[in-house]
Amino acid sequence: MADAAQARSANRWPPGRAAVLAMTSGLDTTVPNMARVYNYWPGGKDHFPADRAEAERLVELYPPLPAMVRENRAFLIEAVGSAARQGIGQFVDLGAGLPASPAIHQAARAVLPAARIAYVDIDPVVLSHARALLATDDGVTAVDADLRDPAAVLGHQDLRAVIDPARPVCVILGAVLHFLDPDAARAVTARYVSLLAPDSCLVLSCARFDDEDLAKQLAEEYTAATWYNHSTADIVGFFGGLELAGPGVTQARNWPRWPPERDDRNGHVLAGMGRVPGM
Repeated sequence: MADAAQARSANRWPPGRAAVLAMTSGLDTTVPNMARVYNYWPGGKDHFPADRAEAERLVELYPPLPAMVRENRAFLIEAVGSAARQGIGQFVDLGAGLPASPAIHQAARAVLPAARIAYVDIDPVVLSHARALLATDDGVTAVDADLRDPAAVLGHQDLRAVIDPARPVCVILGAVLHFLDPDAARAVTARYVSLLAPDSCLVLSCARFDDEDLAKQLAEEYTAATWYNHSTADIVGFFGGLELAGPGVTQARNWPRWPPERDDRNGHVLAGMGRVPGM
């Protein structure tokens, strides 16, 4: 329970930008919000009592949740670096959530200093943070768009200001597809892939629980959004036959290492990176 204790210590921090925005915009802070619940687990400070209460209820059901969040972030940073090392200099982070360190543009620019990044979300708190803390220089933008509409996302004027979809792009769906049912998630990823230039890549991750009864309990307690416990086969299918990098779809904590470390936990973050075939 050390992770939960660490997260609870965040309650004593000064209020974050989310609190300031809520006070000035009339946001309903009595209802849990998925970005703020997620922010709480690794010790962030942009959350409210309703978010903390929900996060703690879920940790009581499954204490390793904060570790899974950290493992997911480590995977995303590793995958972004891998894409940049392949020469991809454009990144679109879909359902970006509240800023985390290192940020996606920092990870990309550690390899390619001229990398360009678009953070995409529809949450006003997320967008406020992204515009204030991330989109502070040329080549980084925050886009108000719904990831479920790939054509609208990739055609958005704010995204087009920094991203050229006619050139290779790394599209990131980090810990968001488990909020769509399997058919919708499969359709969304297929549409993005169909719109991407050759040699682009798709990075995605999903939470997965082996115990279906536990998964049902967690889904019932998670009121910030509807959560789906996708099967491993579903998650592999989201790549739609793309060429998978490294070990393929595996636990985030192991990617891209092979063979994987032994893991007896019930819950995992399954993750992978697929490449759009070249011309």
